[in-house]
Order: sequence, then structure tokens, then C-alpha cells
Amino acid sequence: MRKIIHCDCDCFYASVEMRDDPSLAGRPLAVGGRAETRGVIATCNYEARAFGVHSAMSTARALQLCPQLRLLPPNFERYRAASRQILAIYRDYTPLVEPLSLDEAYLDVSGVDRCKGSATLMAQEIRARIRAEVGITASAGIAPSKFVAKVASDWNKPDGQFVVRPDEVDAFVAALPVKKIFGVGKVTAARLQRLGVQTCGDLRAWSLAELAQAFGSFGASLYRLCRGIDERPVRPDRIRKSLSVETTYVTDLPDLAACSAALPALIEEFRARFGRAQEARPVHKAVVKIKFSDFTQTTAECVCEAPDESVWQALLEEAHARKSRPVRLLGVGVRFAEDAHAPSGVTQISLDFAV
Repeated sequence: MRKIIHCDCDCFYASVEMRDDPSLAGRPLAVGGRAETRGVIATCNYEARAFGVHSAMSTARALQLCPQLRLLPPNFERYRAASRQILAIYRDYTPLVEPLSLDEAYLDVSGVDRCKGSATLMAQEIRARIRAEVGITASAGIAPSKFVAKVASDWNKPDGQFVVRPDEVDAFVAALPVKKIFGVGKVTAARLQRLGVQTCGDLRAWSLAELAQAFGSFGASLYRLCRGIDERPVRPDRIRKSLSVETTYVTDLPDLAACSAALPALIEEFRARFGRAQEARPVHKAVVKIKFSDFTQTTAECVCEAPDESVWQALLEEAHARKSRPVRLLGVGVRFAEDAHAPSGVTQISLDFAV
């Protein structure tokens, strides 16, 4: 039986800012783009969240909800420095560390002798070291799988942890809303809700064949994860080459105009995911993916450091012109530069792009 810890620092960017300027503590704080350039919030502290502010929200809306919000531009050099300290702590316990972002990672501590082999005690010790050595707080989830550990790490935030033991996995997962399943976005969650599926327990009434018929290849993942089955290993030093979102439409989009109308919602979903990923490497390319009604697919991409809606629209037009058929799937995303450090002239993607 594997022992997986999912560690996630609490409102990471904002926590680093408060650590470096203690006068910010206790005040509503956000890191993000400027309102006058139609920026978005990357992260915010819990004082700001009390007003309804959250990541991926437009800065203008955040300031409406919380006029006293202190807004700071991101400082990725300081965040990367803190990230190196955090990853060094993780790797002091196990070489099996899979980073997901600057502050978030899976750790496989199966067979590790530290703390008498207790993953719970290791998570407590790791969190204490992050507080003492980095000056910020972290939360953790402990479970036999990556899926359950990641869900559990949100259970007692901030500065807490939650354990799901092997004999508790079945009941824990059954009660989860289906939106907690990895890969279930707003569109899929809404579709499941229309089908009368609210929880993972509800979803278990569907057979593998029924889910495959309704959701294609994703049906197999739904079948496994709603039962808490996740055999994915922790992969050390996994490097994300790209980041994207995509939607398969219940009714095919008939033409380019319909695709263009669907694009803003897809871009908004991508921006939310980009904000959560906290990727420090510079963007190298913008990408659009199309799957046509005959199941053939194509991608269009271009070199672009900070794509906006006009860039993705141009790529959409290029890709759609290759076949000009109804579209069943549409996706947008970016590819990252190979080098972790931006070369001269390349900058971190802006949080000021239009929303």
C-alpha cells in the first residue's frame, strides 16, 4: 500500500509577500495584474477571500468587492527562491517528489523510515520545517493515492492536514462532489448534474460501458476515480511542457462563428488554470486545438510570449480553415520555453491580459 503526501503551500505568492513585509499581514492582499489593464488575480490571502476575492477573478471585480484590497505585482524571482527551499525540504524525505507548481508537490514516502515510517508524522514535520525555514505555512493530504491525497490537502486549509486511511477511501470518495474528480471541469460537471449525478457515489451507478458511451475515453477515468482507484505513480522531476484546457461540446459547433463565440469562455477557463498552476517558466507558444465532427484533429500554434484573445482567435481561424467542418472539441493553451530561466527578451506571461 502506497503512502502519498500532497503538500500545498497556503496562498503562496501572497504568503511570500506577507513574509517579506510583515505590515501586510492581517490586511486583504492580492497578487495580480492592474485593473486599468484588465488584469486578473493570481492569488490572494484569506482576508481578501473573506470578501469573495479569488484567483482568476478580474482585478477590477476584486476591487469592487474589496475596495481596500492591497494589490501587488508578482515577483517571480522571490517566489522561485522560496520554491527551491521548499523542494529541498520535500527531497530530504524522499527522492520520489513530483512538483506540480512552485509550491505544490506529491511525495511518495512508502517505505521511508523517517518518523517511524508514519506519513502523518512526516507531513507534520515537513510543514513545521516550511514554517521555520521558509517563513510560510503549508497544508497536506495523506492517502494511498494521488487523487485522494490532493483532495485531502484542501480539507483543513490553511496550515492543516488531513489523513484518509486505506479503509476510509471508499466512503471518503463516495461523498465527494463529482467536480472534485481530476479532469471534470464546469461543462462536464454541469452535464453530469443534468444526468442526475451529484456525487462520486451517484456516478458509481453507471457502468464502464455507459460512461465510455457518454464520455468517450474519459469515461474510463470517471469509472476508476469515482471509486477512488488511482494507480498513477509519483514521477520525480516531472516537467510540464504545456498547459491547456479543452471542451468537448454536446452539440457540434456548426461553423467558425460558433467556434469564435465559444472561445472567450474557453480562454477564461485557461486563465483560471494558468493562475492555479503558478508556472514560473516563460511562455514560448500559443496553441489552438480542434477536433472536427469526423474525429480528425488539428492544432495551430505560433511563437508568442503573452497570448491574448486576438492571438488565439487568429490560430482558431487558421486551424478551422483546414477542414471547415463542424467542431466537436475546442482547446486553447500554451507551450513553455525549454529553459527554466527566461532568455533575454522573454518575459513571464502577463497577468494583465484582457478578460
